[in-house]
Amino acid sequence: MERPSGNSARRRRVIKDFATNKYLYLMIVPVLAYYAVFHYAPMYGALIAFKEYSPMKGILGSDWAGLKHFEDFFNSYYFWRILKNTILISLYTLVFEFPAPILLALLINEVRNKAFKRTAQTITYMPYFISLVVICGIITDFTNADGVINRLFMLLGYDGQAMLQRPELFRPIYVLSEIWQRIGWESIIYIAALMSVDMEQYEAARMDGASRLKQMLYITLPGIMPTIAIMLILRMGNLMNVGFEKIILLYNPVTYETADVISSFVYRKGLLEFGWSYGSAVGLFNSVINLALLISANWISRRVNNSSLW
Repeated sequence: MERPSGNSARRRRVIKDFATNKYLYLMIVPVLAYYAVFHYAPMYGALIAFKEYSPMKGILGSDWAGLKHFEDFFNSYYFWRILKNTILISLYTLVFEFPAPILLALLINEVRNKAFKRTAQTITYMPYFISLVVICGIITDFTNADGVINRLFMLLGYDGQAMLQRPELFRPIYVLSEIWQRIGWESIIYIAALMSVDMEQYEAARMDGASRLKQMLYITLPGIMPTIAIMLILRMGNLMNVGFEKIILLYNPVTYETADVISSFVYRKGLLEFGWSYGSAVGLFNSVINLALLISANWISRRVNNSSLW
């Protein structure tokens, strides 16, 4: 009797798996449709970065411009300024905001009072669900010359001044507000990862006389390190995509020097000034950098701790 080939056996396993889990695969269809319609189909529009786009002519009918818009951007006065601002704000956010939910998850995990733990989690989650417009309104009111923060400084003898009008303060205000807004929500995945750490390791460590700090350093952190690595890879893939909505709501011409980033520059040039091709070229340049960072971070993570997205 002839044995089935490997390909045919594999094909039958796939068909059987689809038949057994057909409803689970059906649940994936809306997700695939979302990415196909809103993420892959719009890639066709990237062509306008290489054209002199005119709405009257359409994408295919517009004249080719080659790399003209990229060259104009690289040679412009704004190139180094917005590249520097994007990198600095992204790095500050990565260095200070990324570890914050990890530390919060570790601290919550050490709390034994369940009522206090639930209260702390609820309070830290709440800012994430507040509208970004409201968040920026709160930040603006608090940092005004007569806002709460300046009133506290005035009690200490400092002069009150509009903090968002000072370019050197924009980055700290942005990063601190990001930590406040996202720390509770982003800690959820690390708290969930902590639930999977083997409790027998803690019992063995306690029998050996390990303190709670050493248990955290040598059991808890290594236990969630794969999750941290995956989240870091995902963050690196969006490193250059600074939250331009918040920046647009907070910045002003006075703070362009330190606040203007690639995404806000694309918004002004592409939408407000109708430079569709130029803005598309700048956005495409930003996407290429993000792709390179994602691939690099995935490769490094796979080499260092065998954790990667692919």
